[in-house]
Amino acid sequence: MLVGEQPGDHEDVAGKPFVGPAGKIMDRALEEAGIDRKKVYLTNAVKHFKWEPRGKRRIHQKPNSREVAACRPWLEAELRLVRPKLLVVLGSTAGQAIFGLSFRVTRERGKVLSSKFAPKVVATVHPSSLLRQPDEESRHREYKNFVADLRVAVKAAGEN
Repeated sequence: MLVGEQPGDHEDVAGKPFVGPAGKIMDRALEEAGIDRKKVYLTNAVKHFKWEPRGKRRIHQKPNSREVAACRPWLEAELRLVRPKLLVVLGSTAGQAIFGLSFRVTRERGKVLSSKFAPKVVATVHPSSLLRQPDEESRHREYKNFVADLRVAVKAAGEN
């Protein structure tokens, strides 16, 4: 099971998670890491798209802790139904929804953790962060790191 932050503009319109530009990056990374997207449950910690208008565009705004808390019952219901053996949290909002406000992706990235929701949890960046890298070299480096984190998840899923 993979948990992201919140739907983006494309996801909000389509009504499905990870179908926009970040989803395309994630699809490629999942394939490289040996993960079949069709066998993975995808969701978000926050269930609504928080945005502000900028011209004709809807620009993403980070959800606050109140919004994460308000959506927590839905996330917990999904976790109870799916009962994942492995959970991958994508970004700080997803990590904080699972572990609390002190969670930091920079500190826990690529490690196999555990929580009350899953025996194994791997934290990594949200694929949208790759889109915000300042240059091609950074995008390439961070993409490789993202795939490496997903490979940690694959390995952890195969271990008993």
